[in-house]
Amino acid sequence: MPSLLPPFLALLCLGAPAPALRAPPASPRRAGAAEAAEEQPWCPYKVGAEGAAGGRLCFRTPARGFQCAARACRAHRSPGGALVANVLRNGSVLLQWGPPRPAAGLRGFALNCSWDGTYTRFPCDSVELGAACRDYLLPEAHGSVRYRLCLQPRYAPPRPAPPAQCVEFRVEPAAMRDIVVAMTAVGGSICVMLVFICLLVAYITENLMSPALGGPAGAAVPHRA
Repeated sequence: MPSLLPPFLALLCLGAPAPALRAPPASPRRAGAAEAAEEQPWCPYKVGAEGAAGGRLCFRTPARGFQCAARACRAHRSPGGALVANVLRNGSVLLQWGPPRPAAGLRGFALNCSWDGTYTRFPCDSVELGAACRDYLLPEAHGSVRYRLCLQPRYAPPRPAPPAQCVEFRVEPAAMRDIVVAMTAVGGSICVMLVFICLLVAYITENLMSPALGGPAGAAVPHRA
Protein backbone atom coordinates (compact mmCIF):
# COMPACT_ATOMS: atom_id res chain seq x y z
CA MET A 1 0.00 0.00 0.00
CA PRO A 2 1.53 3.29 -1.05
CA SER A 3 2.24 5.79 1.65
CA LEU A 4 0.09 8.97 1.82
CA LEU A 5 2.82 11.07 3.44
CA PRO A 6 4.44 12.50 0.23
CA PRO A 7 1.10 13.77 -1.29
CA PHE A 8 0.20 15.30 2.06
CA LEU A 9 3.51 17.18 2.26
CA ALA A 10 3.08 18.39 -1.32
CA LEU A 11 -0.35 19.84 -0.47
CA LEU A 12 1.14 21.66 2.49
CA CYS A 13 3.89 23.20 0.34
CA LEU A 14 1.48 24.23 -2.45
CA GLY A 15 -1.12 25.67 -0.10
CA ALA A 16 -2.22 29.30 0.24
CA PRO A 17 0.69 31.75 0.52
CA ALA A 18 1.39 33.42 3.79
CA PRO A 19 -0.03 36.96 4.18
CA ALA A 20 2.39 39.76 3.34
CA LEU A 21 3.91 41.66 6.21
CA ARG A 22 2.73 45.23 6.54
CA ALA A 23 4.68 48.01 8.13
CA PRO A 24 3.08 49.42 11.27
CA PRO A 25 1.41 52.81 10.83
CA ALA A 26 3.68 55.70 11.69
CA SER A 27 2.87 57.65 14.79
CA PRO A 28 1.80 61.32 14.40
CA ARG A 29 5.06 62.46 15.98
CA ARG A 30 7.17 60.46 13.51
CA ALA A 31 5.03 61.62 10.59
CA GLY A 32 5.48 65.26 11.61
CA ALA A 33 9.23 64.82 11.92
CA ALA A 34 9.38 63.22 8.47
CA GLU A 35 7.38 66.08 6.95
CA ALA A 36 9.66 68.64 8.62
CA ALA A 37 12.71 66.82 7.26
CA GLU A 38 11.23 66.90 3.76
CA GLU A 39 10.40 70.59 4.03
CA GLN A 40 13.81 71.56 5.44
CA PRO A 41 16.48 69.05 4.37
CA TRP A 42 20.04 69.28 5.52
CA CYS A 43 22.63 70.62 3.10
CA PRO A 44 25.80 68.46 3.03
CA TYR A 45 28.96 70.13 1.80
CA LYS A 46 32.74 69.83 1.75
CA VAL A 47 35.19 72.72 1.91
CA GLY A 48 38.68 72.16 0.56
CA ALA A 49 41.60 74.50 -0.02
CA GLU A 50 42.58 75.11 -3.61
CA GLY A 51 44.78 72.28 -4.85
CA ALA A 52 44.08 70.06 -1.80
CA ALA A 53 42.04 66.86 -2.07
CA GLY A 54 39.42 65.66 0.35
CA GLY A 55 37.81 67.80 3.01
CA ARG A 56 35.58 67.22 6.01
CA LEU A 57 31.89 66.57 5.41
CA CYS A 58 29.68 69.16 7.13
CA PHE A 59 25.94 69.88 7.28
CA ARG A 60 24.07 73.16 7.47
CA THR A 61 20.44 74.25 7.64
CA PRO A 62 19.29 76.04 4.47
CA ALA A 63 18.18 79.66 4.81
CA ARG A 64 14.78 79.31 3.19
CA GLY A 65 12.66 82.38 2.63
CA PHE A 66 15.57 84.80 2.94
CA GLN A 67 15.01 88.15 1.25
CA CYS A 68 17.67 90.80 0.76
CA ALA A 69 16.58 93.99 2.57
CA ALA A 70 17.71 97.23 0.96
CA ARG A 71 19.27 98.75 4.11
CA ALA A 72 21.20 95.71 5.33
CA CYS A 73 21.92 93.81 2.12
CA ARG A 74 22.88 94.26 -1.51
CA ALA A 75 22.08 91.61 -4.12
CA HIS A 76 24.31 90.80 -7.12
CA ARG A 77 23.02 88.48 -9.87
CA SER A 78 24.79 86.38 -12.46
CA PRO A 79 24.20 87.23 -16.15
CA GLY A 80 21.67 84.41 -16.41
CA GLY A 81 20.03 85.31 -13.09
CA ALA A 82 20.31 81.77 -11.70
CA LEU A 83 22.91 82.65 -9.03
CA VAL A 84 22.46 85.50 -6.53
CA ALA A 85 25.07 86.81 -4.09
CA ASN A 86 23.51 88.65 -1.14
CA VAL A 87 26.25 90.80 0.41
CA LEU A 88 25.31 91.63 4.01
CA ARG A 89 26.53 94.57 6.05
CA ASN A 90 28.35 92.31 8.53
CA GLY A 91 30.74 91.15 5.79
CA SER A 92 29.13 87.76 5.10
CA VAL A 93 27.75 86.67 1.72
CA LEU A 94 24.74 84.37 1.23
CA LEU A 95 24.61 82.62 -2.14
CA GLN A 96 21.24 81.46 -3.45
CA TRP A 97 20.25 79.48 -6.55
CA GLY A 98 17.21 77.66 -7.85
CA PRO A 99 16.83 73.98 -8.81
CA PRO A 100 18.63 73.28 -12.08
CA ARG A 101 16.97 71.83 -15.15
CA PRO A 102 16.88 68.94 -15.74
CA ALA A 103 16.74 67.57 -12.20
CA ALA A 104 17.19 63.89 -13.16
CA GLY A 105 20.69 62.58 -12.54
CA LEU A 106 21.80 65.58 -10.47
CA ARG A 107 24.64 64.64 -8.14
CA GLY A 108 25.46 68.00 -6.59
CA PHE A 109 27.17 71.32 -7.19
CA ALA A 110 30.74 72.59 -7.41
CA LEU A 111 31.40 76.12 -6.16
CA ASN A 112 34.66 77.75 -7.23
CA CYS A 113 35.89 81.00 -5.70
CA SER A 114 38.55 83.52 -6.73
CA TRP A 115 39.35 87.16 -6.04
CA ASP A 116 41.31 89.85 -7.83
CA GLY A 117 44.62 91.04 -6.47
CA THR A 118 46.75 93.92 -7.61
CA TYR A 119 48.23 92.13 -10.61
CA THR A 120 46.69 88.67 -10.74
CA ARG A 121 43.69 86.57 -9.65
CA PHE A 122 44.01 84.41 -6.54
CA PRO A 123 41.93 81.25 -5.88
CA CYS A 124 39.97 80.77 -2.65
CA ASP A 125 38.48 77.66 -1.09
CA SER A 126 36.39 75.39 -3.31
CA VAL A 127 33.15 73.84 -2.04
CA GLU A 128 31.32 70.65 -3.03
CA LEU A 129 27.60 70.74 -2.20
CA GLY A 130 24.90 68.09 -2.22
CA ALA A 131 22.02 67.95 -4.66
CA ALA A 132 19.55 69.24 -2.02
CA CYS A 133 21.53 72.45 -1.38
CA ARG A 134 20.07 75.72 -2.64
CA ASP A 135 22.25 78.22 -0.75
CA TYR A 136 25.64 78.60 0.88
CA LEU A 137 27.03 81.14 3.36
CA LEU A 138 30.46 82.74 3.13
CA PRO A 139 30.91 83.83 6.77
CA GLU A 140 33.74 86.30 6.22
CA ALA A 141 34.71 88.08 3.02
CA HIS A 142 37.62 90.47 2.66
CA GLY A 143 36.74 94.11 2.16
CA SER A 144 37.70 96.08 -0.97
CA VAL A 145 38.27 92.80 -2.87
CA ARG A 146 36.39 91.86 -6.03
CA TYR A 147 35.16 88.27 -5.76
CA ARG A 148 34.11 85.90 -8.53
CA LEU A 149 32.03 82.85 -7.59
CA CYS A 150 31.00 80.19 -10.12
CA LEU A 151 28.43 77.46 -9.45
CA GLN A 152 28.29 74.41 -11.73
CA PRO A 153 25.80 71.53 -11.41
CA ARG A 154 27.22 68.00 -11.58
CA TYR A 155 25.32 65.18 -13.28
CA ALA A 156 25.85 61.47 -13.50
CA PRO A 157 27.48 60.32 -16.77
CA PRO A 158 26.83 60.35 -19.66
CA ARG A 159 24.99 63.65 -19.19
CA PRO A 160 27.44 66.54 -19.72
CA ALA A 161 27.76 69.30 -17.16
CA PRO A 162 26.01 72.57 -18.12
CA PRO A 163 27.95 75.84 -18.17
CA ALA A 164 28.63 77.41 -14.79
CA GLN A 165 26.79 80.47 -13.49
CA CYS A 166 29.20 83.15 -12.23
CA VAL A 167 28.61 86.27 -10.17
CA GLU A 168 31.04 89.06 -9.27
CA PHE A 169 30.78 91.50 -6.38
CA ARG A 170 32.83 93.66 -4.05
CA VAL A 171 32.45 93.77 -0.27
CA GLU A 172 32.60 97.18 1.35
CA PRO A 173 35.14 97.14 4.21
CA ALA A 174 33.72 97.47 7.69
CA ALA A 175 36.28 100.13 8.66
CA MET A 176 35.26 102.29 5.72
CA ARG A 177 31.59 101.99 6.70
CA ASP A 178 32.43 103.09 10.25
CA ILE A 179 34.46 106.04 8.96
CA VAL A 180 31.64 107.16 6.68
CA VAL A 181 29.11 106.93 9.50
CA ALA A 182 31.40 108.82 11.87
CA MET A 183 32.13 111.55 9.32
CA THR A 184 28.44 111.95 8.59
CA ALA A 185 27.65 112.32 12.29
CA VAL A 186 30.50 114.78 12.87
CA GLY A 187 29.60 116.77 9.77
CA GLY A 188 26.00 117.06 10.89
CA SER A 189 27.07 118.24 14.33
CA ILE A 190 29.42 120.86 12.84
CA CYS A 191 26.65 122.18 10.57
CA VAL A 192 24.29 122.54 13.53
CA MET A 193 26.98 124.38 15.54
CA LEU A 194 27.71 126.76 12.65
CA VAL A 195 24.04 127.61 12.23
CA PHE A 196 23.74 128.27 15.96
CA ILE A 197 26.84 130.54 15.91
CA CYS A 198 25.52 132.50 12.93
CA LEU A 199 22.18 133.07 14.64
CA LEU A 200 23.94 134.17 17.83
CA VAL A 201 26.16 136.65 15.94
CA ALA A 202 23.15 138.08 14.13
CA TYR A 203 21.28 138.49 17.42
CA ILE A 204 24.22 140.27 19.07
CA THR A 205 24.66 142.57 16.06
CA GLU A 206 21.01 143.59 15.89
CA ASN A 207 20.25 144.01 19.58
CA LEU A 208 23.48 144.99 21.34
CA MET A 209 25.74 146.75 18.85
CA SER A 210 23.14 149.02 17.18
CA PRO A 211 22.09 151.08 20.29
CA ALA A 212 25.70 151.55 21.37
CA LEU A 213 26.64 152.94 17.98
CA GLY A 214 23.55 155.11 17.60
CA GLY A 215 23.75 156.86 20.98
CA PRO A 216 26.92 158.98 20.55
CA ALA A 217 26.06 159.91 16.99
CA GLY A 218 22.73 161.36 18.05
CA ALA A 219 24.29 163.32 20.92
CA ALA A 220 26.83 165.05 18.65
CA VAL A 221 24.10 166.95 16.71
CA PRO A 222 23.33 170.30 18.47
CA HIS A 223 19.69 171.24 19.12
CA ARG A 224 18.66 174.70 17.81
CA ALA A 225 15.71 176.63 19.18
